[in-house]
Amino acid sequence: MKKIALIGCTGSIGRQVLEVVRNHRDEFCITALVAGSDRVGLDAVKGEFSPKIACLAAEIPSHSALFADCDVAFIASGGFAGLKYTLAAIESHKTVALANKESLVCGGELVMELAKREGVDVVPVDSEHSALFQCLGMRRDAPFEKLILTASGGPFLHYDEKALGSVTAADALRHPTWKMGAKITVDSATLLNKGYEIIEAKWLYGADFSQIEAIVHPESIVHSLVLFRDGAMLAQLGYPDMKLPIQLALTYPARLPCCEEVDLAKLGTLHFERLPAEKFPCFGLAVAAGKEGGTCPALLNGAAETAVQAFLQGRIGFMKIAETIEGVLNAVPSERIDGYGTLSRADARAREEARRLIDD
Repeated sequence: MKKIALIGCTGSIGRQVLEVVRNHRDEFCITALVAGSDRVGLDAVKGEFSPKIACLAAEIPSHSALFADCDVAFIASGGFAGLKYTLAAIESHKTVALANKESLVCGGELVMELAKREGVDVVPVDSEHSALFQCLGMRRDAPFEKLILTASGGPFLHYDEKALGSVTAADALRHPTWKMGAKITVDSATLLNKGYEIIEAKWLYGADFSQIEAIVHPESIVHSLVLFRDGAMLAQLGYPDMKLPIQLALTYPARLPCCEEVDLAKLGTLHFERLPAEKFPCFGLAVAAGKEGGTCPALLNGAAETAVQAFLQGRIGFMKIAETIEGVLNAVPSERIDGYGTLSRADARAREEARRLIDD
């Protein structure tokens, strides 16, 4: 039986992890649960799964205790805060099922170097990166020519600039194909999320940015594709359901029953189109930050987390998210990464500058 320490148990991904465990109680058990601030939600699942440790993030006794009795550390917490759990799990020599984008966006250099040094496997949970993982034969070191990430395009794919200027948080939260948490749903609407995934792909698969691209696929049936040197292309298909990549991260290379089979005859036409980066500047800002490296992606993320929160609170408009991120990147210089402290300081400086830009 595989023992799981679940970080972020009350969020969207965390709840689906617990659903997977419910469906396969003979395969999995929960040894630790951590929630951000939702004590009611934590208490509800604590009673059901009886872990040895169940606490809010502010109450963790120690990371060594948290990961002491698990086989897999499932990092489902959101935001920059997830990075410290990822690093701690690797230092504890635990396999990491990684659903926290920011761990690789902000700290990919640290995370992958530490994982290599400690001999720890980092298994992707994002639907796109799980798809790439599957297309590469569940090997992150497999050769390839190009990685192609698919994007739904979000709710505003065909909006013009004038229409984008008047969208609300409620509009942004109506994702056409996926049900996710508020932050990642807004990031999908701005296409910042797809820029994040470009950076993730670099670190997960040792890819050059010239080997990674994104394409719009509104139906969200093809979750990503890999092009090989001989021109062959492999894709992973499935209905939009995060339980599949969640479960696969816990069972690979084995597979267990999980999701409904795609009915190819009923699908109809699948569409692919160019990603309109010029209309969604957050995507380009993310890719540029990834290429610059150092603490630049951490600055990007700190600014984005602050700006999206302000947008959700109705304090700024949709287009102001990108303006805030760009303003922070222009104002705060990037530095070479010298440990977690460098990234933490960059994150704090980005948030401070973003708040200043928002309040002006």
